[in-house]
Amino acid sequence: MNNTSPFSFLQSLATRFQPPAWVVDEGQQKIVLFLNHVLMQEKEAQNRLLRKKGSVIHVRWGLFALDLVITPAGLVGRATPGARPDLLLEVAAESPMVVMQSVFAGKAPPVKIEGDVQLAAELGWLADNVRWDVEEDLSRLIGDVPAHTLANAARQVLAGLRQFLAQAPAGGASANTSVVAPQVPKAAA
Repeated sequence: MNNTSPFSFLQSLATRFQPPAWVVDEGQQKIVLFLNHVLMQEKEAQNRLLRKKGSVIHVRWGLFALDLVITPAGLVGRATPGARPDLLLEVAAESPMVVMQSVFAGKAPPVKIEGDVQLAAELGWLADNVRWDVEEDLSRLIGDVPAHTLANAARQVLAGLRQFLAQAPAGGASANTSVVAPQVPKAAA
């Protein structure tokens, strides 16, 4: 009987599976649209990026790679193929489990950074201060009360997931990390 974890199996499958170019292209475009949606909710984020307009950021995690350029509007777009990056951001952890544990613990995953220090500092500020307001977006689609109810349910699921990931070993090594899940307020009856 093979004792490999489901995460190891998925990781090995991901290294062998290469999606078609159109899937990669469409996925990268959706990521850019999402990033811009979040950036447009925070004017200060756009102002900070505007200072570095034209800069190219190369993001890599395993087989996934994305080249972004900062637009004159203080948003991001996809850089032209072959553009020389001003900043390289490479997620150092190959294991999705390690990355998820870091994110759910409220920490950034281990990242290797090379290049423009000022641009890296601006992106660090964005990572620390800009958040997607999911509940606000949901309320536009389904109304305030259902959006609030769904958001509370999601917070409870995430709290359970945080507890689970805190107990799981990180990347095959035994980790003795504990994450305290935040208390989720109960919805008013």
